[in-house]
Amino acid sequence: MKPCAIVLLNYNGETVLPTFLPSVVNHSSHDLWMIDNASTDRSLDYVRREFPGIKLISLESNHGFTGGYNYGLEQLRGQYAYFILINTDLEVTPDWDRGLLNFLEENESYAAVQPKILSWKDKSYFDYAGAGGGFIDALGYPYCRGRIWSHLEQDQGQYDDSLEVDWASGACMAIRASDFFTQQGFDLDFFAHMEEIDLCWRLRQSGRKIGYLGSVTVYHLGGATLDRGSARKLHLNIRNSLSMVYKNMGALNFIGTFFVKAGLEGMAALQYLLKGQAGFAKAIVKGYVAFLTSPKKKQVQIGSTQKRGSTGPVQFIFAHQLFRGVKKFTDL
Repeated sequence: MKPCAIVLLNYNGETVLPTFLPSVVNHSSHDLWMIDNASTDRSLDYVRREFPGIKLISLESNHGFTGGYNYGLEQLRGQYAYFILINTDLEVTPDWDRGLLNFLEENESYAAVQPKILSWKDKSYFDYAGAGGGFIDALGYPYCRGRIWSHLEQDQGQYDDSLEVDWASGACMAIRASDFFTQQGFDLDFFAHMEEIDLCWRLRQSGRKIGYLGSVTVYHLGGATLDRGSARKLHLNIRNSLSMVYKNMGALNFIGTFFVKAGLEGMAALQYLLKGQAGFAKAIVKGYVAFLTSPKKKQVQIGSTQKRGSTGPVQFIFAHQLFRGVKKFTDL
């Protein structure tokens, strides 16, 4: 068994690969694989021509983030001890993969770890996806050191440490292959968005830990496949968040949480309507309908029934922003 495979998931990445892929090739010391979700552009032609050393796994249709990785990594089962999953719009730095792998090798109780993730557009600020380490509150809302809701902090070395977190970002995540397959990977019903938080939650429920390593830095563009401000993304986030909380909290604990979330997100939908953004209001409603009508929403987490709460500092992140105006993690 080889130590590690660095695996990119591609879907029509022709416009981003020339910018980001060279850094991955130049700064990586492990095998490089690309899973392709049935791209219709010329991205694979570019990879074959410019980087023939990258090994390709071509899927017959677009299975989203969850299915793309699940079906692709299944073809690598038993070949590698670790996977590093990265987006195609990620710029890496020297020895980045060694740093992440060393962390997991030195910390057996940790299933996964992410680096410090900064914005590629402005490298002095944290990125939305993962930032300086992610947490979830009692309602299942994610927040990060360096990012509270949509407010991003400037990187001043304040999160250059390493610590246990609740979830590692799917933009760049090193994970033990054994832990990934024990949990049967990402939830296929999610398609995209919230899937890495759900996987990490399940891992923590089974007694494993998730880490953040601030001594390794990467830069993420974000929104290359689905824009962060799209109604489609909002719909997936609403639906998948409900499913994630249901699975990991259990039906009884979920009841109260559901009504609180429904109230908060109902107010958000009303605000969208008042702003003339009916598409976003509709996306919220569709997310609830999709969750409530899904025959698979009752899928339970795999492994131990041990319940592990959040390692984060607050119970209700929305209250700190709504009533206290908090924009920085250090002010929580």
